[in-house]
Amino acid sequence: MLLDDLKDYLGFAVAGNFANHLGEAGEADEFSVIKTEEKNAPKGMFPIYIKGHDSFLGTYPICDDIIETHDREKDNLQVEAEVALICDFVYENEKVIDIIPRYFSAFNDFSIRIQDGNKLSTKKNWGPNTKGISQEIIEIDNFTQKGVLSRYHIASFIKRNGIVHDYGTTSAVKSYSYFFEQLKDWMIEKLNTQEDCGPLEELTQFLKVAAKDAKGILIAAGATAYADFGKKNFVQKGDEIFVYVYDAHSHSFDDIFNDMCGMDTFLGKCSKLHQYVQ
Repeated sequence: MLLDDLKDYLGFAVAGNFANHLGEAGEADEFSVIKTEEKNAPKGMFPIYIKGHDSFLGTYPICDDIIETHDREKDNLQVEAEVALICDFVYENEKVIDIIPRYFSAFNDFSIRIQDGNKLSTKKNWGPNTKGISQEIIEIDNFTQKGVLSRYHIASFIKRNGIVHDYGTTSAVKSYSYFFEQLKDWMIEKLNTQEDCGPLEELTQFLKVAAKDAKGILIAAGATAYADFGKKNFVQKGDEIFVYVYDAHSHSFDDIFNDMCGMDTFLGKCSKLHQYVQ
């Protein structure tokens, strides 16, 4: 699968699917108007790319090597390290009937942190090359606790002036608040019923425009919490961004760190995203 293939996919993301992330991102107040059935449930979903849409959402934002600030560093840019799920979906009678995750990959939901009262989607797609995905895509055997994804962890780093810093907390994929069957059922429900409220938008409007012609749906499952450096430092031009989604049964954190530092480390069963900020 190539980046050009994903141009024909819908792009959505999950908000608030890791404990503490919204607070650390400065978004907790905006989301306080969103009520959930369960305390630990994600807050909702938001669009990041809708092919053919007559707004900023029609701009394809995903890249794999050079990521651009578009001179918006003053708006406080942060890496969001996530798992991307590349899915088929069934859409009938203007409803999402099913979502079938086929592959996963490391993802950077690069985000603006200004609190301006606008919808969350406006802080997620501000031009070409403002999102990152690894082209090391791994097949999902089955999207359950018994499947391959239950072994994977997410780690992220920034290299600045030759010094490597942890950016997000290293987290098991299965420590998402909602994942596997619970996340799948929740996403189907949200895509069909989410209403316009606070920072979130009504979603059926986007599906009506583009679902019929889409080849699939890419879903960013939610960002990890931040390490100390990530809480206090926004992205700058010249930084290098690393996001790993790796099999923790096959590799240690030291393996990942050594690879990122340029040591000769073999990483099988790993999706690695390495981006240069311009």
